[in-house]
Amino acid sequence: MIKLGVKSDPILYRYSFDWLFELMAQEDIHFLQLGSFFELYQLDDDYFLDLRKKAESYNIEIKSVFTAHRELGGFFTGNANLEKIARKNYERLIEVAGLVGASYCGSNPGAVYRDHDDNKKEGIHSYLTHMKELSKVAKNNGLKALTIEPMSSLFEPPTTPEEIDLFINDLSGYHLKNQDTTVPTYLCGDISHGLADSSKDIIHKNLDLFEHGISKMAEFHFKNTDEFFHSTFGFSAIEQQKGIIDLENINKICEKHKDSWPVEEVIGYLEINGPKLGRDYTDNLLGEALTTSLKELKKVFKVPEITQK
Repeated sequence: MIKLGVKSDPILYRYSFDWLFELMAQEDIHFLQLGSFFELYQLDDDYFLDLRKKAESYNIEIKSVFTAHRELGGFFTGNANLEKIARKNYERLIEVAGLVGASYCGSNPGAVYRDHDDNKKEGIHSYLTHMKELSKVAKNNGLKALTIEPMSSLFEPPTTPEEIDLFINDLSGYHLKNQDTTVPTYLCGDISHGLADSSKDIIHKNLDLFEHGISKMAEFHFKNTDEFFHSTFGFSAIEQQKGIIDLENINKICEKHKDSWPVEEVIGYLEINGPKLGRDYTDNLLGEALTTSLKELKKVFKVPEITQK
């Protein structure tokens, strides 16, 4: 059974974690995916230890830590300085995941510059090399696995089924040879990610990619999208009318492959940006945007009762 969670991105610079935890508790949502923010990589450990305690006081588990801004993409740039800082920050992200008690930590791998697309093969090699080493860092910090998010562009691999298989199979092979010192790498899927080319022809449907990845997936993102995977939004009645995501169909796909998931507990996190940031007439609408989507998700993905700790 899929369990529901929330990714913390939309509260950034407008609401506190207290506010988010209170909202989650009211909706019986007990899993958080901590989205990265700019200060995260420099904050002292105490900040995250306090955040963990705060979450636990609301009976919320910070199950996962995941990037929010594509900020670890330096592995694909061909620039040694950017690669170095991506590695440094990824190590800190893993440390943060350990501090908050998360099982998983991950990101989208990064983007190849469109004017230097010949760097893609080298970028993939660089990324996979670093991920093998980072799997040791994750092991040392008590994590269960690292995660990768497939994206919606050939310039942001992995995107195609072949790329997804390449990434996961390569990293899985390394882990199997080094099980005592590394953690596995799984996917953090996204039901809204498909592939359309520059003419908006659909190369891979979003649900085809999601279904293909389930046997390699530990967690995923819930969000709605349009027919070209261009805009993303939530699950209010109006949004469901304009979007292509059928939540009942997602549930059927998950149930169809219930024996294929590589982990026992799979969390689907609501990942939406919410209304326009930094306006007095929009920031106040975030609570409604989150609760409306969560209520729609709960109609399909039943929330189990959790005993208060």
